[in-house]
Amino acid sequence: MGRIKTKLTKRLTLELLEKHRDKLSTEFDANKKLVAELMVGTSKKLRNVIAGYVTRLKKKD
Repeated sequence: MGRIKTKLTKRLTLELLEKHRDKLSTEFDANKKLVAELMVGTSKKLRNVIAGYVTRLKKKD
């Protein structure tokens, strides 16, 4: 079993995917930079969790 994602993480990630699906990629570092630009004011940990979840969902598609 892996780590459990919170509702906040899932909601923010799905919103990003709806609005910016074409900009996001399967590379974690690129997603991390993009999430930092799009979500101003989030913590470093939340940014990394969202970027990792985005990467995982993009690889799944």
